[in-house]
Amino acid sequence: MSKVLVIGAGGVGSVAVYKMAFNPEIFSEIHLASRTKSKCDAIAVSVKERTGRDVATYAIDAEDVPALAAL
Repeated sequence: MSKVLVIGAGGVGSVAVYKMAFNPEIFSEIHLASRTKSKCDAIAVSVKERTGRDVATYAIDAEDVPALAAL
């Protein structure tokens, strides 16, 4: 099982998180980060409703490498 961090809460990020949520034997922890945490939170709520899986969310600037490393 593995932990994964998806950067970006647009269409591609959203689809990727859903696909991961349907494969818990591969993705044990799903983390979603974007500059706009509210978008991440909305995706996490939708994923929880559809799959029962929790998605951790964060507000982060993808260009801030030290902050990314801290996740």
